[in-house]
Amino acid sequence: MSNAYDVIVLGARCAGSPTAMLLARKGYRVLVVDRATFPSDTISTHIAQPRAVAALARWGLLDRLRATGCPPMHTYTFDFGPVRISGSPGTPDSPVAYCPRRTVLDKLLVDAAVEAGAEVRERFTVEDILFEGDAVVGISGRSSGGATVTERARIVVGADGRYSRLAEAVKPPQYNEKPLLLSAYYTYWSNLPVDGHMDNYIRPLRGFAVAPTHDGLTVTVGGWPFSEFEANKKDVEGNFLALFDLVPSFAERIRAAKRETPIFGAVTPNIFRKPYGPGWALVGDAGYIRDPITAQGISDAFRDAERCAAAVDEVLTGKRLFDDAMGAYQRDRDEYVGQIYEFTCMLATLEPPPPQMQQLIGAIQGNQEAMDAFAQMNAGTISPSAFGAAVAAAMAH
Repeated sequence: MSNAYDVIVLGARCAGSPTAMLLARKGYRVLVVDRATFPSDTISTHIAQPRAVAALARWGLLDRLRATGCPPMHTYTFDFGPVRISGSPGTPDSPVAYCPRRTVLDKLLVDAAVEAGAEVRERFTVEDILFEGDAVVGISGRSSGGATVTERARIVVGADGRYSRLAEAVKPPQYNEKPLLLSAYYTYWSNLPVDGHMDNYIRPLRGFAVAPTHDGLTVTVGGWPFSEFEANKKDVEGNFLALFDLVPSFAERIRAAKRETPIFGAVTPNIFRKPYGPGWALVGDAGYIRDPITAQGISDAFRDAERCAAAVDEVLTGKRLFDDAMGAYQRDRDEYVGQIYEFTCMLATLEPPPPQMQQLIGAIQGNQEAMDAFAQMNAGTISPSAFGAAVAAAMAH
């Protein structure tokens, strides 16, 4: 049976639609399926960090995001109680971050994939992954009308999140796994202005952040160690709202605001999966996921989309063998995210920073170059090791 498509992508959000868009722009026949319809929301991190914003600019989509009225964030603040650090998260080429609602961002990405020539099927439930021997060759599933359909492709890409149907079928090796660390929750408020800032408040075993999003709303996200999950789930609302009392000046502001949505939450694993095998590849949370405390999920999804699409292109054009191209994709991913993965998992414990880090945070307060570097490390703009070098250079001035 011939392949109807070059590539089938499972999942049409931040990893899937860009992967499909980039491949379709190269002229490939691409099918994207998702059980959702768009626009729709999803539980997720919210921040499009500066490197994600740079990707949108490369793809010609940044002006579309700006046109939705999403406010830019040019400053990140970190309030540790006795010490407060404020810096720029970006670079001269990509200086700001955004906190878009996923109802807006995901729809923008789906539309871009369709414009590029990809076929997108919404309300499509994948029921089976098709194999010939050990190679994935397609999918079967149920369309919005209820009919069962089978589609084949040269490569199937799983961009279907942490509970990936494709990953479940191919059972890739998992590695670098860490225990569950943080119980994180968020909600949206009106009348809670934060002009151009994302504010982070860090206290012992507690933390929360505040960022502006679409429609004049502000998102607050916060939580506590996973060890308290069972005890606190009996009153998530009470425990979540109690976070703000740790910062009296903010608690006063929140009392004047109006909560517009329920409180959403999730516990996120920290794990790597081998992101490829015969006839298949994984991108975004399907292949690698970490705690949302550093808000890197959208950035990682965009980076995976670019790297995976480039590797698939090499395979389909015959420039490289499948294992060579996809092996390079895996090595590049793991090398790039390795340091920030460890840093993220350290932060997600909500334990006080190690003494050396506490001393460093105190020392850089007031040094703008060093504070910028701290904001950039938390935004994923620079690596933790590059942060150390940047601070050393800034403090030497």
